[in-house]
Amino acid sequence: MNDRWYSKAVVYCLDIDSFADSDGDGCGDIRGLIGRLDYLARLGVNCLWLNPVHPSPGRDDGYDVSDFYNVDPRFGSLGDFAELLHQAANRGIKVIIDLVVNHTSDQHPWFRSARSSPDSPYRDWFVWSETAPPDRDQGMVFPGEQEATWTYDRTAKLWYYHRFYRFQPDLNVRNPEVRAEIKKICAFWLQLGVAGFRMDAVPFIIEETEPGNPSSPMDFDFLTELRQHVQWRRGDAILLAEANVEPERLVAFFGDESGSGNRIHMLFDFMLNAKMVLALARRDPEPVIDALRDTPKLPAGGQWATFLRNHDEIDLSRLTAEQRREVFEQFGPDEEMRLYGRGIRRRLAPMLGNDRRRLELAYSLQFSLRGTPVLRYGEEIGMGDDLALPGRNAIRTPMQWSLLPNGGFSSAGEDDLIRPVISGGEFGFEKVNVTLQRHDPASLLSWFERMIRTLREAPEVGSGRCTHVDVPAPRGVLAHRADDVTGTMLFVHNLSDAEAVVDLSGLAGEAEFPNDVLADQEYPEPDGLDKIKVSGYGYRWIRMRRTT
Repeated sequence: MNDRWYSKAVVYCLDIDSFADSDGDGCGDIRGLIGRLDYLARLGVNCLWLNPVHPSPGRDDGYDVSDFYNVDPRFGSLGDFAELLHQAANRGIKVIIDLVVNHTSDQHPWFRSARSSPDSPYRDWFVWSETAPPDRDQGMVFPGEQEATWTYDRTAKLWYYHRFYRFQPDLNVRNPEVRAEIKKICAFWLQLGVAGFRMDAVPFIIEETEPGNPSSPMDFDFLTELRQHVQWRRGDAILLAEANVEPERLVAFFGDESGSGNRIHMLFDFMLNAKMVLALARRDPEPVIDALRDTPKLPAGGQWATFLRNHDEIDLSRLTAEQRREVFEQFGPDEEMRLYGRGIRRRLAPMLGNDRRRLELAYSLQFSLRGTPVLRYGEEIGMGDDLALPGRNAIRTPMQWSLLPNGGFSSAGEDDLIRPVISGGEFGFEKVNVTLQRHDPASLLSWFERMIRTLREAPEVGSGRCTHVDVPAPRGVLAHRADDVTGTMLFVHNLSDAEAVVDLSGLAGEAEFPNDVLADQEYPEPDGLDKIKVSGYGYRWIRMRRTT
């Protein structure tokens, strides 16, 4: 992979504790993950994104970090982690890890020292107020689960700020010592061999919190500093950020006013994600067309990361209230399927009624749109969710490997598992597992392998220009193209259940020898592009020309 390797990557996201248990204690671990790297390599993954790996009290699934310079002993040792990086590199897989530096755990030594004395060297590492801020009941990330964003500490006799839960005090990034420490954390893991970081809650990291000001200013210069520091330490390292903000504010996370791409390399495209889900709910591609049209122009080197399901809920906050209602009616009709009033805590397979056609269509659409695709573990085999588990844990159940007890995830007793394995019904491990699908050339897993191999032959998708092909088309049909110096790809997706024919003959002059490279079924050759047939919930990837 070249210097911009991330533009042609397929990113696979997983929780170590839910993936593979090597020692039978009921919790996934690093050695278990090492044992499954060949599976990931065969799938076509070349970038592995690990959710928090650090020691933690475990009150927020590892996002309450108590030591930034180690790995959770449940997962193994630093030596195990170094071996993971080595073995992944042997298979052409880069590894990035979560960088959670908006806050720490309240059990972190820094905070314990900070609250103990006004003379503590760490007192100014956190955000304090002597009086109760009037905006303490505003800006909560988890409405319904949080009571406030400021909490009074009886030991410090001060109020401390926490954008998330009360046990996650925010770090004060205004403090130069805190900035230096964050850079030191990055340098440590880069030296160990990680290829970069997925930065959690970036808008809150750079927020210069002012008590009583719900719209505190943001210091984007810190992102510039961090980008420079990371790339001096490892030239090809990346920063993949989470910034679910208004579209007009997104470009500032990539670079400064000069148009230079000197901040974040990649951003998750939350707007496109919400619009894709809305399009699937409506069986109408218009929301996706809107998202492509409204996408801001990125500075050189900037890249989107696309996703359908990530490690959290599907966040619909960027949709209107009416649009959210439509999506809820289709994909989250029961209250237990929703979270925080804005999202859906289900995996894609149950959302789409376990309809294989719609699953292929959805992922074909995601992987063919501009940007780098991110895939959540288990989606490639159509895993389900466990709505009996609280909150986001519904989609964090153990990976289903085989017909062995616990789906082959662990040899521990059921009561000792980190979370229950889904069992019984249409999504239980008895029906949905890697082994069964590995032996079936028509399985969803086999389709994902084939689709990702095809993506490797279409570099235009990751690094090229993506545009909607604006031609009269039957309702439900989206045509779009990807163009780069390597050539042109044409994509047709039918989000409705009715067969359609679309006339794309206006593009015939650009086609050297058009041919299907991936499709939901065998179609007549697309010779003149005047009668492009596509079945209900069907898709076609058509190679128009290739220059290299």
